[in-house]
Amino acid sequence: MTPASLTRLAVAGVAALGIAAFSVGTASAAPAAKPQKPATSVPVRLLTINDLHGNLEPPTGSGGRIVDETGQTVDAGGAAYLATHLKQLSDKNTLLVAAGDLIGASPLLSAAYHDEPTVALLDKLGLKTSAVGNHEFDEGITELRRIMNGGCHPVDGCSPAGPWKGTSFDFLGANVLEEGSGKYALPPFYIKKINGVKVGFIGLVTQTTPSIVTAAGIKGLQFTEEVAAANKVSKLLAKEGVKAQVVLVHEGDNITPGQSPDACPVVPGAGSRIAANLDPQIDLVISGHSHQAYICKIKDPAGQDRYYTQGSSFGRVITQIDFQVDRKTHDVIRSSVVADNHVVTRTVTPDPETAAYVQTWKDRVSTVANKPIGTITANIGRDSSGVAESPLGDLIADAQLEATKTGGSAEIALMNPGGVRADLTYAQSGSEGDGVVTYGEAFTVQPFNNLMQVVTLTGAQLKALLEQQWTASSTKVLLPSASLTYTADLTKPIGSRVSDVKINGTAVTDAQQIRVAANNFLVGGGDGFTVFTQGTNLWSGPLDIDAFVAYLGAHSPIAPPVANRITFVK
Repeated sequence: MTPASLTRLAVAGVAALGIAAFSVGTASAAPAAKPQKPATSVPVRLLTINDLHGNLEPPTGSGGRIVDETGQTVDAGGAAYLATHLKQLSDKNTLLVAAGDLIGASPLLSAAYHDEPTVALLDKLGLKTSAVGNHEFDEGITELRRIMNGGCHPVDGCSPAGPWKGTSFDFLGANVLEEGSGKYALPPFYIKKINGVKVGFIGLVTQTTPSIVTAAGIKGLQFTEEVAAANKVSKLLAKEGVKAQVVLVHEGDNITPGQSPDACPVVPGAGSRIAANLDPQIDLVISGHSHQAYICKIKDPAGQDRYYTQGSSFGRVITQIDFQVDRKTHDVIRSSVVADNHVVTRTVTPDPETAAYVQTWKDRVSTVANKPIGTITANIGRDSSGVAESPLGDLIADAQLEATKTGGSAEIALMNPGGVRADLTYAQSGSEGDGVVTYGEAFTVQPFNNLMQVVTLTGAQLKALLEQQWTASSTKVLLPSASLTYTADLTKPIGSRVSDVKINGTAVTDAQQIRVAANNFLVGGGDGFTVFTQGTNLWSGPLDIDAFVAYLGAHSPIAPPVANRITFVK
């Protein structure tokens, strides 16, 4: 742990655990009023976010929409709207906290400056602390400590805003240790005194982080089992009198899609396991990682109800949790806890100060958008109708497969046609020259900032998934990587059109286990591809745009692929 982190940990933890000082005023000559009996409990409000991923601008596409409490799909997210909603929901009893992946896998606006724009805004919005997420390790522990403690980037130097001063909050990692010494690599907890009572926050990240982050990102670190790590810190806090305890954990569950953000349609997984097994002293579990919205109650080991929540992703949801803390026991009154997920709608007036801040960074990043990233030998086009294979769709699928082989063990990749938003044109669009692809042009092709994910499907499930390309009302042909070939007989009835499925030339069997890469929109069942939700062993990787850019840089000059991976019979 760095000296600066230790100092802040001491201030947040040791000082909060100390004895408060009292002062005695001078008595008044007037008769003293009869003192009112103090309240037996005090209110606390938590506002929580997770998986912001640097989305300062309103996210686009599926990543910018969510089902609200009425069952309607609405536009949501954007820092200026988030700021407005936070102000509307805040009162004098409020603490803003988070559950990780606030940075990393970010859009160009934030990523171009190593997410300093996002972290600085979170400071402005009053964030008190956050669990560390797996994506906070994308550039390694040294870079994460720089983000917290200050100093300009060692390679890219200072951003246009000037020397980086660090944050007023820390990322917490009670299960992140330094290899060899076993010391905490990050502060394990944060304590905040509010209304005269102390609330302790314990931060955790998924123990699977080593398998979903590059080796360089987690070098020198050990990620231990979440429950044991949290329970150890919980006992320490309780011993020092901090009985009101909240776990911020970057791990969660998937859900049945299309539900209200206040419902609990979770498919029990790693998140539920943690929430159910944490020490009974821990009162609330605020989760992240799976990009879902839910409000659940789960029994702790003592049989008490304990809230377990998550607030979607990309700034689309704020979770509000209100509770009372008993003045005598210093503990949360469990029966008082109320939780609600608020959709960050765009029907409110965006916060002017935040909007101006985001615009400043948009202006600054314009030079990055014009940066050349690769070259092409001819136009590479898409099929906007979605009914056929296309050279650009195939190229994107190849890029996604290459980006998910390491870490995700992907064997094939599939791209949704609606996610390919523009052609790559050979003729120059500015002064970059013919055949040159700029970052801005690549971003226009894939503007949604979807995460790349990998799941395991059986051969039978893969065939069933491919059959879902055709329905009575629409056709959406998934664009395959070069490793996947098959025949689609359009003369046959819907549901029985796919045959001769092969991976790298070898026929697929029904029982075969196949690692399939796709963006998180598809993996979540988007565009009606519900078979994806049956996948197991979910792995999340880079943004789709990052995969595309890396592929263009590594393989230029690129000729248009021949779109012959699907053999259509008509």
